[in-house]
Amino acid sequence: MSPPNTSETFLQRLRRFSPHRLLLAAAGVVCVGLAGLGVFVPGLPTTIFLIMATYLFARSCPWLEERLIHNRLFSPFLGYLDGSTPMPMKAKLITMCVMWAFVSVSVFLLGRGLEAQNWVIFMPPVAAVVGTWFIVRMGGAPTTPSSP
Repeated sequence: MSPPNTSETFLQRLRRFSPHRLLLAAAGVVCVGLAGLGVFVPGLPTTIFLIMATYLFARSCPWLEERLIHNRLFSPFLGYLDGSTPMPMKAKLITMCVMWAFVSVSVFLLGRGLEAQNWVIFMPPVAAVVGTWFIVRMGGAPTTPSSP
């Protein structure tokens, strides 16, 4: 696929797509819509839909992926995603405190349920330990690509 031409219209770009790529791009657009809805609807996740949309756009329509990633809402966080900027310690602490607070609430509410299985109650803390490990690992010296 040739690089996108700036004078090319949306319909001209659309004609170059196979039905499979169109389906993936449409699913990505639906995921972005669900993520936007998840901002306002409690209980509907936002992040996972954005991750799914990025994956679908990367497989179908790279210019939509670029538009999503370089959106003005996400652009301040691009450095954290590619590893070029270390995550500030204050952000790490806030993230871990919020995560563990919600895990505690989840375990409390699951523990109060009469039907809850023991293994279900232990899933949020296990996920939080893994999340804490990843958050602690983020940061340090910025990574720079090594030159050959």
